[in-house]
Amino acid sequence: MSDRLGRADLHIHTLASDGTASVAEILEHVETNTQLDVIAITDHERIDAAVAARAMAQGRGLRFEVVVGEEVTTLGGHLLALFIEQPVRSLRSLRSTIAAIHEQGGLAVPAHPLVPYPLCAQGRTLRRLLADENPLVHLDGLETFNPTALGRPMHGRAVAFAAEYGLAPLGSSDAHALEAIGRCWTTFRGRTAEDLRHAILERRTHAHGEFHDTTGQLSMFARQLRKYGRDARDGVRGRVLQDGTGRDLGYPGGRYRPPRFEEHLAATVAGRTPRPSGPGSPAGAAPTPDEGAGG
Repeated sequence: MSDRLGRADLHIHTLASDGTASVAEILEHVETNTQLDVIAITDHERIDAAVAARAMAQGRGLRFEVVVGEEVTTLGGHLLALFIEQPVRSLRSLRSTIAAIHEQGGLAVPAHPLVPYPLCAQGRTLRRLLADENPLVHLDGLETFNPTALGRPMHGRAVAFAAEYGLAPLGSSDAHALEAIGRCWTTFRGRTAEDLRHAILERRTHAHGEFHDTTGQLSMFARQLRKYGRDARDGVRGRVLQDGTGRDLGYPGGRYRPPRFEEHLAATVAGRTPRPSGPGSPAGAAPTPDEGAGG
């Protein structure tokens, strides 16, 4: 076991966007039920839950590392921004978004690519970027194994595309529920997030996994609908009561408006995120994006 390759799942969603599990629940699940060495939290258009997850994992001394990421909606499809420290603005061209990720030292990886659907980057666009004379707009890898309904139909083409253009193949779960985490994974030499970063840049990764069945996907969609109902209820409740709360973003302090991560609770992993007592409760770390930043 000491010689095994590291394992990473670089596409996980929380309650802060369209996931159905809190940060604490995700960390506990990864710690006790997986062999993952690195995960990335990649909520849509926000990084606050990812930053909280990294602090909570470090504070508890968990055996795995958390990479701060974001799934960015671009005009050319969804793009994973990995190893970032600032949110990446959405609804720009794929080219300018990749450049913005690289400017802050991050890695850019198209999510569920090549599917003929507006949320997915297309081959013609990716080829044009790879041929661009500006290395700042080149891809760092390709999500070749995504187990969802978006990733399944073009899996073979994505694998072939990555091989043809020398891109690091990545397997990621695109998890919106706990049991999906680690269903697809990336192997790499080493165990740390920095080892993984080097492996991606050196094109020395491998993608693994298995696809979801239709029943499991439908069950997840039902849970998402219930989550959206709770979000709407809690948002209305906070506005009516004017108590400085809103929907649960899945981390301590994530019910405040504006939300703010309570770093003094970072070491707490098990259990649900506590509900704040009101706007006068003690603040934690720097303010995080407001409700409108979520997807």
